[in-house]
Amino acid sequence: MNHDFREELKTLGLKATPRRLAILQALAGSSIYLSAEEVWAKVKEGSREAGLPTIYRNLEELAAGGLLSKVLHPDRKLYYYLCQNKGHHHHFVCIACRRVEDIGTCALDAISREIRETFRGKVLSHTFQVEGLCEDCCHKEEIKDR
Repeated sequence: MNHDFREELKTLGLKATPRRLAILQALAGSSIYLSAEEVWAKVKEGSREAGLPTIYRNLEELAAGGLLSKVLHPDRKLYYYLCQNKGHHHHFVCIACRRVEDIGTCALDAISREIRETFRGKVLSHTFQVEGLCEDCCHKEEIKDR
């Protein structure tokens, strides 16, 4: 995928540096979530020099700006995913093949109401991620279990 991210970076107040563009291109070319180390390897493949701390810092800046989604994996590692869906949604993450799918449903209204009524509190933000096995990986598990 050859997407020009310059406008999105400009909107976030970030410079479109060659390193940032290389990071975004590496993630744009992947249909699965990647670790910082995997992004670093892809950036180095593209002949871009960058240290791992620089990759981490840029990934965090891009995630804070909403350009990247963070995936919190059960292995306690942090991964990153470039989601093309810019509307409000959540993710279903396959922990076997690392595929990410959009979930269009959000239960925030019901949860906010419960928090307001039960705790007299107010929700300011939320993060919701569902982990499991995708259809293909479920099928592989069924075959393996036979």
